[in-house]
Amino acid sequence: MEMPGGKMANRPLHFFWIVDISGSMSVDAKIQQLNNAIKTTIPEMQKAASENPNAQVYVRVVAISTTAHWHIANPTPIESFKWENLSADGETAMGHALTLVAEQLRTPPMPERSLPPVIVLITDGEPTDDFENGLKMLFDEPWGKRAIRVGIAIGKDARKDKIKKFINNLEIPVLEANNPQDLVRHIKWVSTQPLKIASNPHQGNQENPNNPMINLNNNIGNANGVDDVW
Repeated sequence: MEMPGGKMANRPLHFFWIVDISGSMSVDAKIQQLNNAIKTTIPEMQKAASENPNAQVYVRVVAISTTAHWHIANPTPIESFKWENLSADGETAMGHALTLVAEQLRTPPMPERSLPPVIVLITDGEPTDDFENGLKMLFDEPWGKRAIRVGIAIGKDARKDKIKKFINNLEIPVLEANNPQDLVRHIKWVSTQPLKIASNPHQGNQENPNNPMINLNNNIGNANGVDDVW
């Protein structure tokens, strides 16, 4: 069926990874585990996208170090997306990272008839710049407010309170990864389920109190029989 602004199948869905690559991510091989986790879940992400004909999924990556920068700057179709390994160094300019994403959520460059974007924040520490201002800039953009926002805290030193502010939904918990198995499990989930929700026009978004994003029980806690290492 033709829709104003184009066919439903042509509506873009922009997926943003915001990844902490500060120096602490080099401890206990966290950055290597993160690279491996995302790389191994790409086929499942591609499968989830292919099963949702309402969307054309595009992926971008922001890396957080002493300053934030685009690791993969161009909106890349998920069908051709390849992960480029990150290395850890520097501080945690999380506010700057949110600002970079906020700039891309303005209309333009965001099309008016996009599907709600998905933004995934992964960090093992705390911001070293103006996090609150970056968050305000994100929420000042209508697409920033409507985005499906998910956060993964790696290890006990991650500032879960900051991640909760980023999520801004009391019904959606922070996903805690205290070992490589947790990290793989959570990344697999955030790579697939938010895409299915955002691309289904009947599912709503975070403003819907019945949002199925709250059904995270299978993702909370440690993997069975695995000790914390982070």
